[in-house]
Amino acid sequence: MTSYWHPFADMGAVADSGELAIVRGDGAYVFDADGRRYFDATAGLWYCNVGHGRAEIAEAAARQLRTLAAYNNYGNLTTPVTSELAERVAALAPVAGSKVFFCSGGSEAVDSAAKLARRYWHELGKPDKTVVVSRTSAYHGVNGFGTSISGIPPNRDGFGPLLESAQVERDSTAALAETLDAIGPERVAAFFCEPVIGAGGVYPPPDGYLTDVQRICNERDVLFVVDEVITGFGRCGHWFASGRWGLQPDLLTCAKGITSGYLALGAVIASPRVAEPFFRRGVVWRHGYTYSGHAAACAAAHANLDIIERERLVERAAELEGELAGALAPLDDLEGVREVRAGIGVLAAVALEGDPARAQARLRQAGVLSRVLADGALQISPPFVTSRADLDRLSEAIADVVEPVVGRQTEARG
Repeated sequence: MTSYWHPFADMGAVADSGELAIVRGDGAYVFDADGRRYFDATAGLWYCNVGHGRAEIAEAAARQLRTLAAYNNYGNLTTPVTSELAERVAALAPVAGSKVFFCSGGSEAVDSAAKLARRYWHELGKPDKTVVVSRTSAYHGVNGFGTSISGIPPNRDGFGPLLESAQVERDSTAALAETLDAIGPERVAAFFCEPVIGAGGVYPPPDGYLTDVQRICNERDVLFVVDEVITGFGRCGHWFASGRWGLQPDLLTCAKGITSGYLALGAVIASPRVAEPFFRRGVVWRHGYTYSGHAAACAAAHANLDIIERERLVERAAELEGELAGALAPLDDLEGVREVRAGIGVLAAVALEGDPARAQARLRQAGVLSRVLADGALQISPPFVTSRADLDRLSEAIADVVEPVVGRQTEARG
């Protein structure tokens, strides 16, 4: 056991069981210190879209590091690679003419978007519009604002009061409209929404839901913020999930797939409406990070986007959507499986009876790395370079694990 304090970990359990050191990656697979190979069913943590071991990205970052690793971007300073990446991301954005603010990851992107939403209304002379609304089961990172609007109660427990916020049922447009009206649109700054709920359990939106909530927000003059930290850069078969559902968000947060995790980078994409007050002379949004627009991270992002474009991985993700759903479909017939959620992008969850942590541990023994989500389901979100054969083997591994684990628990209860 080392001195490392792991995120989201029962450190007593880690001390008892020991750490698993992952030392190398290649495509959809990673390897531990003993050389054992594992299928990466989670793409690291939703992020490794292009797969592991891409020397092209490492070389691009190294070239930038040798020239200028980073420099602060405050005031009128920039590095060319940063400005070029902002132009490239803006060109992919669902709203033409958007501006791009960089940070170091998804949690920072959400905090930045929440602060920006509140400051936007202040600039428009409506300083009372400060309440942020989100959905049950939603995960919006672990910084202060993101923790406040989390729809996963254990992520908020024990921290005391944070940002004034409200949660609504994740699939109810009526609940959203009622909540906005009850609080008063004159007090609500923004509604945050993952197109597909991720860490809360991989819940796709009901038909028409996203279009309806956008309309509800527009009618009440509430900013519509789409959290695409997971779904951005291809995971839903489009560059952004907003494009798949025809959304025009006021703000969009992204991270993960922008570099495929090779270096830490996140962003807030602000529509022209939201950006306009801050591009007037004399207005300063006093917000930023030491590593906003980090040059080496931006170089890695360019190389990552080059690979996605050249290898048509967004289109491949659209194909994988059906392949993943097809490979996991037989699991629905197993007694130990409560539900398989798949069919929207390279995202799925397998909800099990019994103790999912035991199933996860047995999967690891079988050479598959997965993760237990907030609702107890197994996370399935592999890299876009995954093959159908990989998915079939994954499904077989889950099937082999589920029945023995559940069977022992059923027998013990009897």
